[in-house]
Amino acid sequence: MTTKKWWKEAVAYQVYPRSFNDSNNDGIGDLNGLIAKLDYLVDLGIDIIWLSPMYKSPNDDNGYDISDYFDIMDEFGTMAEFDALLEAVHNKGMRLILDLVVNHTSDEHPWFIESRSSKTNAKRDWYIWQDPQPDGSEPNNWESIFNGSTWEYDQKTEQYYFHLFSKKQPDLNWENPEVRQAVISMMNWWFDKGIDGFRVDAITHIKKSFDKGNLPTTNQQKFAPAFDAAMNQPGIHTWLQEVKEGSLDHYDIMTVGEANGVSPADAHLWVGENEGKFDMIFQFEHLGLWQTGESSFDVLAYKNVLATWQKRLENNGWNALFIENHDQPRRVSTWGDDQQFWYESATSHAIVYFLQQGTPFIYQGQEIGMTNYPFEHIETFNDVAVINEYNIVKAQGGDTEALLHKHKMENRDNGRTPMQWNTDKHAGFSTAEPWFPVNPNYKDINVAQQLEDPDSILNFYKDLIKVKKSDDVFTYGQFDLVDENNSQVFAYTRKLNDITYLIVGNLTDKNAQLSLDNNSNKPQTILHNYDGDIDLQNLRPFEAAVIKL
Repeated sequence: MTTKKWWKEAVAYQVYPRSFNDSNNDGIGDLNGLIAKLDYLVDLGIDIIWLSPMYKSPNDDNGYDISDYFDIMDEFGTMAEFDALLEAVHNKGMRLILDLVVNHTSDEHPWFIESRSSKTNAKRDWYIWQDPQPDGSEPNNWESIFNGSTWEYDQKTEQYYFHLFSKKQPDLNWENPEVRQAVISMMNWWFDKGIDGFRVDAITHIKKSFDKGNLPTTNQQKFAPAFDAAMNQPGIHTWLQEVKEGSLDHYDIMTVGEANGVSPADAHLWVGENEGKFDMIFQFEHLGLWQTGESSFDVLAYKNVLATWQKRLENNGWNALFIENHDQPRRVSTWGDDQQFWYESATSHAIVYFLQQGTPFIYQGQEIGMTNYPFEHIETFNDVAVINEYNIVKAQGGDTEALLHKHKMENRDNGRTPMQWNTDKHAGFSTAEPWFPVNPNYKDINVAQQLEDPDSILNFYKDLIKVKKSDDVFTYGQFDLVDENNSQVFAYTRKLNDITYLIVGNLTDKNAQLSLDNNSNKPQTILHNYDGDIDLQNLRPFEAAVIKL
């Protein structure tokens, strides 16, 4: 059996502070707003809060462009208020992990200001600078994750600097040992303050293989996505081991790496009990299985991806379980059905992901079934990636309407609308006009109403968390798929010693049936998202249950 750890037995909740709760009514969520809602999280059953970036930032990318790792964004509060938050979280028996953003900084960070001041500055090599091509163009044809070139020309020093994300997010040069030491020192400063861990942003991108030069393009595109040369590159683990030995090994903390590009085959290097650098990783293979315009969610592919991760990490690593975060659309609107089967699809997807082996993460608003925002035109978007792509397509005379249709469902803003607390104006998030509009359906979907309704999505999540914590089988039990070729139903067992539970979820809007090789005389339904008995031969749309065999 896998080693017992506190973070394996926990349930985590991600707070996007800008959109969670506004205490001083300036339209922007803040640290004191989170303090005011801690009892709500305790009542829900949360053990760990993951707080998205609250550091000093000019906010080009909503706080993921940090200008000071040792200070708090003015809009969110002060360091004294952060200290009060940390103490309050601990006093309520929870733990707090922060976002660690060290692939890049803001271009307003003092390190970068020094770096760009001259070619001979001591911090020049803290970032990635290269000469132009003979014709003055970019050093190579790599494309930023936020669209356009990864290179930005600096007039003063006549070189280009590299940015995998926004041009206001220059990448740190991890090849430089001084940079690595500065990162380690900063991490230890926060650990010494008492935080309980980090979610590590974009960490697979810190190593770049510039010797790959220009990458192949498609459809006469000017730029080529840089993933093949700037994601999970050879040599990255030497640096991660240095971080582990210089920081992580010295504290009782948890880490979860955002690990785009990591496959089950190399997961042991990231989270293996012997070779791993982190406790768990967020992998994204299961998120790309739904496309705008497609009529259905690919249940079979979803099952195969998650089951592969489950078995690959069995007894040698740990999964981070999630279906939503601040970069993703609302799953009830994409994978589910936010009209006819809103409650059923939200709860069915919840059961299926939550009780696999791993630490489950809930993203704020997911627990009340918050839906995608009804975007109408480009002016309603805040997402820098959408706006950049729109401007590029428009300049090229492309189909901006088709682009907007796609992005209405898939942009990052869908997950960033203000939390819907009650039926008051602005959903109880603030008395001022919020930084981003509240979803108009807040009068029908909000915390206050769902707390009162025993059959709400919120109360279902509370019951689900109680089930998860009721028995070690849901944490440490073996995972095995059931009826694995079923294209509608995701079902699996969790087994520990002599105890076996069946978790079953119809993830479609049609009736389905499950083939089960089990002779259990008296199956006992522990949790169910429909009234009445469950009939495995005739599962209703999005019907889901936890059954003790």
